Amino acid sequence: MTLIVIGLVIFWIETASGQRPVKDYSNEVAVAWFNLQLGLIPTTQGFSPPVASRALGYSGLTLYESLVNGMPEYQSLTGVLNEFKVVPKIEVGKTYHWILSANAAQAAIIKNLYANTSKSNLVKIDSLKGVFERKYQNDVDRETALRSIKFGEAIAKAVFDYSKNDGGHEGYEKNFPKDYKPVKGACVWIPTGEQQIPLQPNWGKNRPFVKGNADFELPAPPRCEASISSVMYSQALEVYSVGKNLSAEQTAIAKFWSDDAGKTFTPPGHAVSIASQVMTIEKLKLDKAAEIYCKIGIAAADAFISCWKCKFMHNVLRPVSYIRTTIDRTWTPLLDTPPFPEYTSGHASVSGATAQVLSDLFGFNYHFTDNSHAAKGFKPRSFDSFFEFADEAANSRLYGGIHYRNSNEQGLKNGKRIGKNVCELKFKRG
Repeated sequence: MTLIVIGLVIFWIETASGQRPVKDYSNEVAVAWFNLQLGLIPTTQGFSPPVASRALGYSGLTLYESLVNGMPEYQSLTGVLNEFKVVPKIEVGKTYHWILSANAAQAAIIKNLYANTSKSNLVKIDSLKGVFERKYQNDVDRETALRSIKFGEAIAKAVFDYSKNDGGHEGYEKNFPKDYKPVKGACVWIPTGEQQIPLQPNWGKNRPFVKGNADFELPAPPRCEASISSVMYSQALEVYSVGKNLSAEQTAIAKFWSDDAGKTFTPPGHAVSIASQVMTIEKLKLDKAAEIYCKIGIAAADAFISCWKCKFMHNVLRPVSYIRTTIDRTWTPLLDTPPFPEYTSGHASVSGATAQVLSDLFGFNYHFTDNSHAAKGFKPRSFDSFFEFADEAANSRLYGGIHYRNSNEQGLKNGKRIGKNVCELKFKRG
């Protein structure tokens, strides 16, 4: 008997006994918890883009594993993800309420991943957990409710234990390690503000979710030469010229995708925001929501590991540094320059990965409107495909004056590769 047939038999038995499958529920609990995280990221100290991507990755995995036993077509990712080997098992013959399991799992993993968050944010976490417990706990007997909650908490513990050995544990406290010694030499990254140590210089050494996702070697960036005939000069001249002649539309694009750390939910949060909007519009059921959040979280996390590995391999200086020494010493970019090397673009990397995953799930000509920053007064932006949004997000960094075109293009390319690897993971049985 094949695995998929066995899974369907188990599913039939459970359904006959009164246990509702995950696909019978709406995506409400999943969307609510990830929307909560979009509020936690900018209000929790130290949640830089790499740190945020990691939290979204592990919370996505937790959501999926807390529900997969009620999803007969799917399988656990133990043995599929890099070094992910053990998760708790359900009790055979016992019933579970999957929303109560997922709800408890999300509350527990988020408290662990955002362990340094404020007391007011902890209240929000407890409050959201209480909302779903009150809404659903009377659907089943007390024993089933407690069993479901206990199982969700056990899944969260297993995933959190898995996370501790990846190299990024409590990364919010290690954004700027004092023992790091910056690379010295001509034409390498130099600080562009008060922060003298670059952000997360060791992040590229972290364990990715998908083995090999951080091993892809990107083409070397152009040699840093001051000659007007050099590729580096022409790239910098483009940044300078575009920055001096920005149209209203280019300015709007740069600011819409700025996604500044400490002020917004950062680029990986923007990726999750887009996914949430699409699944809400499509009214997807909870099983598909679990798959999507897991895939987007993994893709975003691995994109930042790969990108950061590349950044500190090449240590390319930012456009503002090159332009002020070779073209115009008074030039200032539209956006604030982040405190870490330039090549490749993190926003392009995560956008490419996100676009690949969403295209695989919803199609390559999917029209959607991004309302991520409507609350901040930004006009929504519409796209005819996910790759169109990724291209715009990448170009926004050129308009903002913080990346060269080549960095955006190579970041997109690498992000798409990472996204494909995530799409090829074996989520389903058979």
